[in-house]
Amino acid sequence: MDNFDQKIADKGLELPLVEEFYSLQGEGFHTGKAAYFIRIGGCDIGCRWCDSKMSWNPQLHPLVHVDTIVANALKTPANAVVVTGGEPSLYNLMPLTSRLKQHGIDTFIETAGAKLLTGTWDWICLSPKRQSPPLNEYYKIANELKVIIYEDEDYQWAEECASKVKNDCKLFLQSEWSRYEQNIPTIVDYAKSYPKWNVSLQAHKFMHIP
Repeated sequence: MDNFDQKIADKGLELPLVEEFYSLQGEGFHTGKAAYFIRIGGCDIGCRWCDSKMSWNPQLHPLVHVDTIVANALKTPANAVVVTGGEPSLYNLMPLTSRLKQHGIDTFIETAGAKLLTGTWDWICLSPKRQSPPLNEYYKIANELKVIIYEDEDYQWAEECASKVKNDCKLFLQSEWSRYEQNIPTIVDYAKSYPKWNVSLQAHKFMHIP
């Protein structure tokens, strides 16, 4: 992130594209839904357990114009696009979402919420990180709260975040993948004890799809 170009980020007409692909949503509320995925490079949070560390440095990924990204999405039957990262809120996402909306495509985002959000969104998945907490405004607009469980302290963090979201926000606990076998029994017991929580399983990994 040392050479992060703020002018490019602010314009949002070009984005450092890590990958784009058509698949099924594997996590959270929309698990199993077909969608076009756009992974944007750049992250200043740096979770030690991140499974997308290749996305952290935006300089490693080509700048691609949003018109090209949208055109690629339109080549598929997708009626929804998921924007993820990295941390996509580093960029002005209005150019991307406005073009997608022109074609009637639903726009979903997954974000840690530590930066101001731009763009027009049909679904906001807030995945908060303890080392870089979300801005307060995210708790009011999040449709889904997805907390990654790596260690026991993360349950307290999950409850702190859940106490701030709106009443109809969907609540999910998801094990960090490398600790799935270790964590899932406790997560299941926790969801049974506190049934406001649902369990997110990263179904795409079990299905061996992107």
